[in-house]
Amino acid sequence: MKSQIRGGTRWKRFAVVMVPSVAATAAIGVGLAQGALAASFSISGQEFKVKANSLVGKDFVQYGSVDAGKDLEGKDFAAPVAVSGFSEAWITNMCQSVVTPKVPFIGDVTLRLEAGTEAVKTGKDEDKVYAKGIYLDVSELKTDAEFKNIDIGVAAGALAKSPGKPGIQPNTQANPYGFGQRADQATLSNVEQKAWATTAGTFKLPDLHLSLHRGTSAECY
Repeated sequence: MKSQIRGGTRWKRFAVVMVPSVAATAAIGVGLAQGALAASFSISGQEFKVKANSLVGKDFVQYGSVDAGKDLEGKDFAAPVAVSGFSEAWITNMCQSVVTPKVPFIGDVTLRLEAGTEAVKTGKDEDKVYAKGIYLDVSELKTDAEFKNIDIGVAAGALAKSPGKPGIQPNTQANPYGFGQRADQATLSNVEQKAWATTAGTFKLPDLHLSLHRGTSAECY
């Protein structure tokens, strides 16, 4: 009986992981008054990987914060993150993956989501993943980066250059006097990142493909 109970709990966790990605198939377009969803939720106990050919974002900001939630055993934990925000972003050939470990009778299961793949051929913005008011809570990033009009060492509370531009996300744990940086535009190429959360006012995913795989070989990288 104990084994069955544990198995049931893990299946529920696996279902929770699936829900956000399945919702994305409905072409998430959540228009919010502030242009971005406040990261006031408790994060899941699973990091996810994101890979992309390129990300071009306007009004880039970055500052330090802390995400908190429960791990897969239900224990409290907190993770330091570098939060990157953009007023708008276009992503080419995006891949997102997350691994749910030790699913009963199956083992590890990888959920993989791909979108914006056609943009590799066409180069058109309408074929790219588009996000408005997006914030990425990142724990690791590898990329080739180019910034336009960058300011390094700005107080996090003063990141927004004007009303309506990205600053510290509402309801997040961040020191307004801490280190921050900003730029008019950021171009990231050959992106590989690990993240705990992504929030956006609008998130459009053309050519979306979601798939499940046994093991971890289907991770984005």
